[in-house]
Amino acid sequence: MRGIAVAAIALTSVMSMAACAKDSGSTTSSGGSSGTSASGCKLADKPPAAAASSSTAGSADKVDGSALKVGLAYDIGGRGDASFNDSAAAGLDKAKTELGLKADAVKELTAAPNEAEDAKQTRLRQLATEGYNPIVAVGFAYAESLKVVAPQFPDVKFAIVDGAVDGATNVTPLVFAEEQGSFLVGVIAAYQSKACHVGFVGGVEIPLIQKFEAGYAQGAKAAAPDIKIEKKYLTPAGDFTGFQDPAKGQVVGQGQIEAGADVLYHASGASGKGVFAAAKAGNVKAIGVDSDQYNQATVAESKDVIISSMLKRVDVAVFDFVKAVAKKDLASLPKVFDLKVDGVGYATSGGKIDADLAAVLEGYKAQIIAGKITVSDKPSS
Repeated sequence: MRGIAVAAIALTSVMSMAACAKDSGSTTSSGGSSGTSASGCKLADKPPAAAASSSTAGSADKVDGSALKVGLAYDIGGRGDASFNDSAAAGLDKAKTELGLKADAVKELTAAPNEAEDAKQTRLRQLATEGYNPIVAVGFAYAESLKVVAPQFPDVKFAIVDGAVDGATNVTPLVFAEEQGSFLVGVIAAYQSKACHVGFVGGVEIPLIQKFEAGYAQGAKAAAPDIKIEKKYLTPAGDFTGFQDPAKGQVVGQGQIEAGADVLYHASGASGKGVFAAAKAGNVKAIGVDSDQYNQATVAESKDVIISSMLKRVDVAVFDFVKAVAKKDLASLPKVFDLKVDGVGYATSGGKIDADLAAVLEGYKAQIIAGKITVSDKPSS
């Protein structure tokens, strides 16, 4: 970390450069020509305009789930993390409303940071023993425990978000194309940056979170090939406190701002609260993850700097799974929740995404859905 004085000089320099770029840059014209954003980024050609609709609409059929008892085993942070777990909670809440789940027929339990593996097994076993069926395990960290618990309860239908359990026929994987949604917010970052310099803060350096990094970097560079990208993870693989450490998120976010980044994207769970705090203190912009974080009460004090969020629709997956169980039709679920089924996307709350940028985003989205752009799920370096 640089000292306070050096940080102030660096930030002043970045702001001055941004102001000059804003004064001298030209807005990209319509019709696919390249140009310079309000920030000074040299922008690539716009993608072709999207057709009227580039995603598949969900089914509106009515399903009665009032006979179900549904259990949710959250990852660390639980309901109220303003991110991944809250998205799962939103899917459960929707199931209560639209499928008629009874208030006393739902149970939610939450993991502790770096807990022993047998604690996860106990949590899943408790829900199954108490008659909850289906049960959703929120997070890949439950995969090993499900290998043990699922065979013990063959009549219980389990699902796992971000994971799979080979050979367990009663465990449904709910997986996402995080890299596709992250590509789109990478485009947003490139168009919104005032320094052509952006940052990525990951919670834990594992393949799942690297998907967010990979898509974000690819999208930013597709929109602005010369853009500079900072990246840092809060903890290494195996140390999952990186998803629950706002103080460390703030320190890392501040460091990226001092390095010159003026748009920060985080994929760090509850640690993102600290990233937002750093963005607000540094007078830069931020992009949330999983839920529409502009509308999350737990980060309301930072909402003015949140320009978008990468929507990982865990809410859609949880709701669709519960609905499929109620219908006795698990085969109807998609193999991957991607852009085509609105499993990932981007938020527009707050009015920071204007019509011109929205058209660009929809153009890229259409190309990804059509297979004209393949988004990597692994960082390039």
